[in-house]
Amino acid sequence: MATYKPTIGIEVHAELNTKSKMFCGCSNNPHHSEPNTNVCPVCLAHPGTLPLVNKEAVKKVLTLGSAIGAELADFSEFDRKQYFYPDIPKAYQLSQYAYPFVKGGELAGVAITRVHLEEDTAKSSHTNANDKSEVDFNRAGVPLMELVTEPVIHDTETAVKFVKELQLLLRTLGVSDANMDMGEMRVEANISVSTTDSLGTKVEVKNLNSFKAMEQAIKFEISRQSEILANNGHIIQETRGWDENKSKTFSQRSKEKAADYRYFPDPDIPKYKISSVSDFESNSLLVSGEKLPSDIRNKYANLGLPEKQSEILLFNFDLRAFFEAVLNSYNGKTDSALVKLTANYVTSDLAGLLSSRTDFKLDIGSAVYFGKLVNMLQEGKIGSRVAKDLLPQVMLEGIDPEKVAKETGLLQSSSEEELQTVVDKVISENIGVAEEYKAGKESSIQYLVGQAMKYTKGSANPQVLLGLLKKTLTK
Repeated sequence: MATYKPTIGIEVHAELNTKSKMFCGCSNNPHHSEPNTNVCPVCLAHPGTLPLVNKEAVKKVLTLGSAIGAELADFSEFDRKQYFYPDIPKAYQLSQYAYPFVKGGELAGVAITRVHLEEDTAKSSHTNANDKSEVDFNRAGVPLMELVTEPVIHDTETAVKFVKELQLLLRTLGVSDANMDMGEMRVEANISVSTTDSLGTKVEVKNLNSFKAMEQAIKFEISRQSEILANNGHIIQETRGWDENKSKTFSQRSKEKAADYRYFPDPDIPKYKISSVSDFESNSLLVSGEKLPSDIRNKYANLGLPEKQSEILLFNFDLRAFFEAVLNSYNGKTDSALVKLTANYVTSDLAGLLSSRTDFKLDIGSAVYFGKLVNMLQEGKIGSRVAKDLLPQVMLEGIDPEKVAKETGLLQSSSEEELQTVVDKVISENIGVAEEYKAGKESSIQYLVGQAMKYTKGSANPQVLLGLLKKTLTK
């Protein structure tokens, strides 16, 4: 039986988070406004209007190019890409063809072909109620970055990993919010299968709006194409969509070629000589100083954090900012044990609090008290049970944990004299368990420690309690 080798190329469209649109001064706010309010004669393509390039959008694309180690173009231009849909007001899209701003580069082990700038389309919505389509032009003209990879991916997992890493990079650089569920980042997968090292017939699956949809669509398409070839059929080069309800792709149209778009340079937009624009000097585009995910990963690895914990902090920007603020509150005291303990409490207890309390918003200002709480735990002033109990109060009310612990008698006691009374009481109330320990059942003593901790509301030092219990029971 023949073995079918899949080859995958990825195209990603990401809306850039500039203040204004790509070629006019309208607000770049397509998701949170009333329909057709962020529009003007330019983005509605009224006759006689002229586009003006958004310099900040260009800078964001060049910054991304710098981050992926790509070649930044010195000469670039915008082209007209001809095709007619109801959501394209000009009947052509302003894009780039022969001279993109970025060529080459690499991310997550995947080679990148190009990154170019274009304008987004309007947004069509279809309802069965009146059998009509409505078009919202708030999105028309929003700056859109398109990244194209080389066809070098051969499995679904690598494809998904690449897109996740790109989303993380876009957010880390502040280039795009890249929310897939809001259409701020859209993925298209070009898939072919072959029994040789030569590429098969390419099929494009468009507008995959989640990692789950992307994974399922690629797997389905590999399976579909392999089955066709196994039955001596022929793959049609086409564009397909993804039906989430049926978990299968469906044919949309035959795949266009570049010639079908009749690209030509836009006569209304001046050519770009990058080196002549002061804002685009190479040193202003360099990304360094822990601004890249790889730099942050290296930093956390050097601090001794496990990979899984580092990834949680990398992908949760609020948690990472808070974690960094806590480390800064230590004023240089960042020994490995303290850093690891801080990371544990941020990624587990604090993350849990955030997910369980929808009314709770993380306040960087409370990082000092959070750090104080972790410090108290590490220094043995409080036990872990007390720390976990105090955490919600410290975070939700902004209260000094040391002050609360003193006022409520929760500071950890290590005095053998004070704790001997507790030990005697626990043994007298649990004679059967004490006798089990004396008879050789070592695990019984942990129950007694737990009862003593419960009696002291977690304020006793468990190691001191353990020692006192063993000493008392072996007399």
